[in-house]
Amino acid sequence: METLKSKIQNLSAEYFPEVQSIRRYLHQHPELSMQEHQTSSFIQKKLGEYGIEYTKGIAKTGVVAIIKGRQPGGKTIALRADMDALPIEEASQAEYKSTIPGIMHACGHDVHMASLLGTARILQSTRQHWAGIIKLIFQPSEESYPGGASLMIGEGVLKNPVPDGIFGQHVAPQIEAGKVGIRNGMYMASTDEVYITVEGKGGHAATPHLTIDPVLIASHIVVALQQIVSRNNTPWIPTVLSFGRIIGEGRMNVIPAKVSLDGTIRTFDEKWRAEAHEKIRRIARGVAVSMGGNCEVDIKEGYPFLKNDEALSRQFRQLATSYLGEENIVDLDLAMTAEDFAFYSQQIPACFYRLGTRNEKAGITSNVHTSSFDIDERSLKTGMGLMTWVAVNALT
Repeated sequence: METLKSKIQNLSAEYFPEVQSIRRYLHQHPELSMQEHQTSSFIQKKLGEYGIEYTKGIAKTGVVAIIKGRQPGGKTIALRADMDALPIEEASQAEYKSTIPGIMHACGHDVHMASLLGTARILQSTRQHWAGIIKLIFQPSEESYPGGASLMIGEGVLKNPVPDGIFGQHVAPQIEAGKVGIRNGMYMASTDEVYITVEGKGGHAATPHLTIDPVLIASHIVVALQQIVSRNNTPWIPTVLSFGRIIGEGRMNVIPAKVSLDGTIRTFDEKWRAEAHEKIRRIARGVAVSMGGNCEVDIKEGYPFLKNDEALSRQFRQLATSYLGEENIVDLDLAMTAEDFAFYSQQIPACFYRLGTRNEKAGITSNVHTSSFDIDERSLKTGMGLMTWVAVNALT
């Protein structure tokens, strides 16, 4: 396979200028979740130019392409890239900055798509050198519930043919360009949205004895719910319960009649996840009633936890080491952030890894989901070459 490895490396360098231009075009034209119509059309156009067959309109804007090797039978490996951008105003003055006010690719999905298109072109150019089927999944709406992965799975993206495994890569501004990160087993948390509405009796702040103060009740609820993590949860299951939004439409001298709390709970165990939901409901309602008020609890279940298949992740590490060198492989810690790639990991063997994009000398250090996020574009060459190398070897 050394000959194929060299060929992939050479093609990655040859196709890099085009993939860089693809990334810049996509970065300039971001679209929000489930609105990726132009993005989808652009991907279809590129796949058509490469002579790759595809199906459009899956989960509205999703695209699935198939590349067959010299012997189409045997294993099938899927590769996934997400397509949506975020409602963030870009602060960069780069020539390729977003042209859409208030929207930018602040999570690197432009990188994921460009890299996968580069991978597609390399795979198409080398298909006589490998056997099997590669399925390319361009997925909408990773950033918004219920997640484009769940929608595409519901519409049969993991069928006809059924992949033997799936790989997904995501930018990592904490890791230097040229390196990748991987973790076996549990990697990213489940995520659920918690909405609590506390109802009391409003009134003048100078006469609190005539009110049932929902601000005070909500404050007690926030404090009481912390015992779910600190005292009800086993320390062996990482869990986070945080509230980031509290709204009470009163004034400095007006106690409101209602307060809203918005938060998130994240963990790594489905049984405990369900138990924690019930404890949130019971404790919140109990505190509110005990203080003379009422509350409604609405928990919207989001993405499950992401588990990297042990065998597939070990294989990825070996292949990444053979392609990039051991010094360029980084061990990842557990992450309390979430990803809808987790839906794939609950269905078939999956491996989600991180593509380093950092360049401290060039000042490219901003985190994802920030207005100043950018990448060292040399990471595109690493991304498309490595993904190709991993995919064709995973078919064997």
